[in-house]
Amino acid sequence: MRDQIVAGNWKMNNNQSETEFFLNKLIKQTKPTDVRVMLAPSFTQLSQAVTILKNDRITVVAQNMNAEFSGAFTGEISADMLKEVGVMTVVLGHSERRAMNHETDEVLAKKVKTALASEMKIIFCFGEELGHRKSGKYFEVVEKQITKALFDLSEGAWSNLILAYEPVWAIGTGETASPEQAQEMHAFIRSLIGQKYNTSLADKVSILYGGSVKPNNAKEIFSNKDVDGGLIGGASLNIDDFMAIVNSF
Repeated sequence: MRDQIVAGNWKMNNNQSETEFFLNKLIKQTKPTDVRVMLAPSFTQLSQAVTILKNDRITVVAQNMNAEFSGAFTGEISADMLKEVGVMTVVLGHSERRAMNHETDEVLAKKVKTALASEMKIIFCFGEELGHRKSGKYFEVVEKQITKALFDLSEGAWSNLILAYEPVWAIGTGETASPEQAQEMHAFIRSLIGQKYNTSLADKVSILYGGSVKPNNAKEIFSNKDVDGGLIGGASLNIDDFMAIVNSF
């Protein structure tokens, strides 16, 4: 059975006092035992989050890391730096990083290899823009992103991967892919993995949906057989909304 996962991506939100307040409230919440809960604070709050959550099952995740192990990369963070503060999972390929920081499939392939070489787990993001959706090229775009970044990995490496499909046109816009659109893409992604590797591996990979997931649509989205949870943006900043989504399975 695949893991059911809800991962909150705080982006550039929540300072030290806000993080402390939120996490202390989150610790007190009753969380389902069959759902993995993850949170990705800003870099400056990672160590703080690890300390506060040390006795909880919630996984602290980094929002990004550099492809190099060290060097003259001002403002960047390495895998070893993340591990040293207790962070063993990283988000790679988020649409905002792809757009604003010009992260190509080739750059992300290198980041993936560095993370795996550093024994880290990865939430790997990908998805089409509105133009691709309207032109009917969304399958082609997603296949290219996955193939270039992930399909030269060994079968064993996939035990460290969680996939997150995020239609760019549905992030922060209030638009959401319909449950049918989400299922269609998730099934397509799983079929690609099955064709490249085998169906047994494809059936084990958790694939999250990311794109304006909220308490009022999470249950319907998560009920699809190939959707294993969500990568949550804005709704993860509100404790009640986030917990409602965690309890949507």
